[in-house]
Amino acid sequence: MPESPSLLTRVASRAAAHLEDADEFVDRLASHGPRALAHLQTLYGERDDFGEVACDIFDVAISAASQRPLALQERDRRREADPRWYLRKDLVGAWCYVDRFAGTLLGLLDHLEYLDELSVSYLHLMPPFARPDGANDGGYAVSDYRSIHPPLGTIDDLRSVAASLHDRGISLAIDFVFNHTADDHPWALAAQAGSRTDLDCFLTFATEAETLEYQPWLRPIFPDEKPGSFIWNATLERWVWSTFHNYQWDLNYRNPEVFRRMLGEMLFLANAGVDILRLDAVPFVWKEAGTTCEGLPQAHTVIRAFNAIVRIATPAMIFKSEAIVHPDEVRSYLGTAGADARESELAYHPLLMVELWEALATSHTHLLRRSMLERFAIPPATGWVNYVRSHDDIGWGFADEDAEALHIDPNPHRNYLNDFYWGRTEQSWSRGVAFQVNPATGDARMCGTTASLAGLEQAMLHNDQKAIDLAVRRIILLHGIAIATPGSPLLNLGDELGNLNDPSYLYDAGLTADSRWLHRPRFDWERSARRHDPATIEGRLHGAISRMLRLRTKISEFCAGTPYRPRDVGNDHLYVVDVGPSIVVAGNFAATPQTFDAGDTPLRDLLSGATTAGPTELEPYGIRWFSSAG
Repeated sequence: MPESPSLLTRVASRAAAHLEDADEFVDRLASHGPRALAHLQTLYGERDDFGEVACDIFDVAISAASQRPLALQERDRRREADPRWYLRKDLVGAWCYVDRFAGTLLGLLDHLEYLDELSVSYLHLMPPFARPDGANDGGYAVSDYRSIHPPLGTIDDLRSVAASLHDRGISLAIDFVFNHTADDHPWALAAQAGSRTDLDCFLTFATEAETLEYQPWLRPIFPDEKPGSFIWNATLERWVWSTFHNYQWDLNYRNPEVFRRMLGEMLFLANAGVDILRLDAVPFVWKEAGTTCEGLPQAHTVIRAFNAIVRIATPAMIFKSEAIVHPDEVRSYLGTAGADARESELAYHPLLMVELWEALATSHTHLLRRSMLERFAIPPATGWVNYVRSHDDIGWGFADEDAEALHIDPNPHRNYLNDFYWGRTEQSWSRGVAFQVNPATGDARMCGTTASLAGLEQAMLHNDQKAIDLAVRRIILLHGIAIATPGSPLLNLGDELGNLNDPSYLYDAGLTADSRWLHRPRFDWERSARRHDPATIEGRLHGAISRMLRLRTKISEFCAGTPYRPRDVGNDHLYVVDVGPSIVVAGNFAATPQTFDAGDTPLRDLLSGATTAGPTELEPYGIRWFSSAG
């Protein structure tokens, strides 16, 4: 195996030959090159041609650096001078589908003032890339990472949007689907046309017997579509690994050519102005026979290698991981303490989302409290992304150990929660629907917008003003906890207006099989016009949520890394947590008023301005942010 110093010297020489001003690149290579090379050696070091493989990968970084626009080079310098910019209290995210929020990419530019009202400092777009006609998993089947889905615009439009956002102090986040491509991606088409080089970019097998070395250990992700993870392709005359949908082919990261190619796609997006890459389905990118093929050590190494090379070529961009696995596994994608183990800088916090909805259904917070006590801590220089609702379904991914410690039987409890949110229990106010029920295991997930799951749709259907009031309070409560949790909040655009379920997907042949489209309604700009009228539902929600978002940008305790300590106040209807040295967040998950002892030290309610001490009453589904500071 070649010596690392000599290999990095070769890379530095190549950079000097190809970059007009190579000093900054070479300096970053000196800082991050050793760990990048170490991770590549872990993945591919047993190859006789490892030296050339590594140099070819670094050449992709050199090429990207040579094409880096001057404005983005300056952005690199500013962020290197402020390396923890993504941990600041004013990092507030919002996500949307481009077409459903603004029609087109350039249409986003007409709504930047709306984002300002919500204190948004990064905008997360669901995948806008070229995709197959018909079923395409909402854009997560990518046909071309360098082309935009034509109805949304062009790659130049994406560059324009990024530049306009940057001018307003807003970062651009976008999904990077790197476990698989669509089956009409150029690499997949070339493989079907006979290219062995492209075929080797995918995981395929000549016989079904070979797939059985893996299949018994794999869990079905979409059991409604197919029972296993492999499909027969008649053109290839081979079995193709397809973890998700049949038209999404898994990539073969054992082949360094896949790493090299996907690095090129990643850095292309960085040079288009993308600041945050949400890494989709991170646990699945490496497979080993006889394992679950989720969260293997090599999957972490792949991400760490990507991260190190991005630090060299385009350091203004960071990673945000998405992993819907055991809570401890979710945390693992943030890496561990120390620069050598840097992985994703941010991570979705699905446990908080799940536990908020669990507490809302049960009116008890003991599982939420225990889970946050046991599983909130993460490595330094990383941050949680805290959200109430994502684009995806909700699965009950709490830790069985936490439930059992509280004498809760995990699987029957999951069944109860599904029945509650599907509206099958007498006390339910929810109008959710099932997603991907597995008849073999009984496992199932749920769909529905925040407002419909929280009872607003049912209350409005019956014109029940009391129920409407309680539903609005529930929505504000959920957001109040998420926004006040250290890290960065991520708002589903439309939640601040109370967007309801949209059943129109049932009449679209391309969407009808996927009930997740129920909670992906088009943004209602007519309803948004009522957002400044406090007498309306839209006004109550937008006013409360925008105020909390605005306020959190001024409170240093809400930065990532702040100590977060849930209290046991002797009332499981209440969720009371100390945030840093001076902030107390208190939420009431019951439909009746609840009281807790605020202590002898006067506390100022940051949301209302009132001061309290001693026994303090929280109204039904009330949320308070208290400060002991002056």
